Amino acid sequence: MGDGKMLTHAPQTDSGRRVDAAARQLTVIPRFFCPPPLASGEDFALPPGVAHHAVRVLRLKEGDALLLFDGEGGEYPARLARVDGREVLADVGEHRSVERESPLSVTLVQGLAAAERMEFAIQKSVELGVAAIVPVTTARSVVRLPAERARRRVEHWQQVVVAACEQCGRDRLPAVHAPRDLSEWLRTPSTAASRLLLSPDAPRSLGQLGRPEGTIELLIGPEGGLTADESAAAIATGFLAVRLGPRILRTETAAPAALAAMNALWGDWR
Repeated sequence: MGDGKMLTHAPQTDSGRRVDAAARQLTVIPRFFCPPPLASGEDFALPPGVAHHAVRVLRLKEGDALLLFDGEGGEYPARLARVDGREVLADVGEHRSVERESPLSVTLVQGLAAAERMEFAIQKSVELGVAAIVPVTTARSVVRLPAERARRRVEHWQQVVVAACEQCGRDRLPAVHAPRDLSEWLRTPSTAASRLLLSPDAPRSLGQLGRPEGTIELLIGPEGGLTADESAAAIATGFLAVRLGPRILRTETAAPAALAAMNALWGDWR
């Protein structure tokens, strides 16, 4: 399970207005993802990984507060009710219908990269509000994953997603899909309203576009980028090539930078 991150960035006031209580709580109360079902008014046995981190790492004790979420929206305030060698029980409070998802629904189509770079791209993209992640194998991907390795890697990425959601306050888990070949994925019909290909040579910048109405697919190449043929194939299926600026970004930097720009231009950073 997750590792019970706490937000360390203090919420700021907005034009003198008081920050809401839910945001303030995020700065001091550890959050844990627990697979559903969660229900208020019951003593809930924390999953082993969550229990270990809460008690052994964070040193929480009976009576200490925590927040639980099951990935289906909202969260539950809770308190540790019992801590012993067999199990850790939490007294689960009333469900809170808080919503911290981005107003932009972005699927990141990320060229498969080396382990640490891929993990960084996924972690930061989750913090920045991505809705789903599709890893794709491309001509220049330095990593090739046989079926069993791919399965284990997806499980690891899913834990990266959980930890990022615990840290940043999100209550819904972005989906991580199994890796696919880019050419195969491009042949799959898409319902996205806008398909964007990040390219340093694109004739237009992201800032020149109007706010997309509907879901967005963002395609990022691996180390070395996409080949000319791959870029052409993406454009032929409806992708629009855009640039962020005059500098070439690493693959693990490109997605977080693009998502941050989208949040500033069209999302909830305005």
